[in-house]
Amino acid sequence: MSTRDHEEGGDPACWLDRVCEECGRIREDPAAACPHCAAEQARDAAGNAGGTAVPRGASAEAPRRRDRDTEGRARNARPRDGLGRPLPYGSPGVARQPEGVVRAPEESLAEAQRLLDEGMPFHAHEVLEDAWKSGPEEERELWRGLAQLAVGLTHAARGNVTGGTALLTRGAAAIGPYADAPPYGIDVTGLARWAGELAASLRGPVPAAAHAPRLRAASGR
Repeated sequence: MSTRDHEEGGDPACWLDRVCEECGRIREDPAAACPHCAAEQARDAAGNAGGTAVPRGASAEAPRRRDRDTEGRARNARPRDGLGRPLPYGSPGVARQPEGVVRAPEESLAEAQRLLDEGMPFHAHEVLEDAWKSGPEEERELWRGLAQLAVGLTHAARGNVTGGTALLTRGAAAIGPYADAPPYGIDVTGLARWAGELAASLRGPVPAAAHAPRLRAASGR
């Protein structure tokens, strides 16, 4: 599956999947092994005189086949906690948002804001990603950027400073071109400022609800 296919119709957690769980850095192809970890493994192997380097995250178990939905698309079936972290198969988890729901833009913003305010940025990202996939071409980068901001807050709440900073920065850059004429009352300028301030202040996990941004300007709520 290509990176574009993964973004367009694969696992709704695609931007979460882009962050390596081992090192916290961004990998451009979510279906491939993390290049950062691979480079570190190669250095470890080269420096391990006479021994066998053990790759980071290596397991004695055979790799599990990738989960797919009823239409054959990649979709991680593992349950997740309230911040979208995968749990062992069979564990009780927090229900995810239904995939592929088409909402009016105002409905998407209201639902995403509700979830952000409740400390569930992972679930807010799923709502915003549906808006990205179903919206008009000229708004795709706006909605994708909003989804990236929600994922950035998700990683900030998880304590992943590297991944959180990277996605907050990407999200702010994606929505930036809409600042002169933001649709639906979206507070593009305020969101970009929020993302920059949060990224600069990250040192460890933060409470998601307390750091939730306002998606719309006061007059657009």
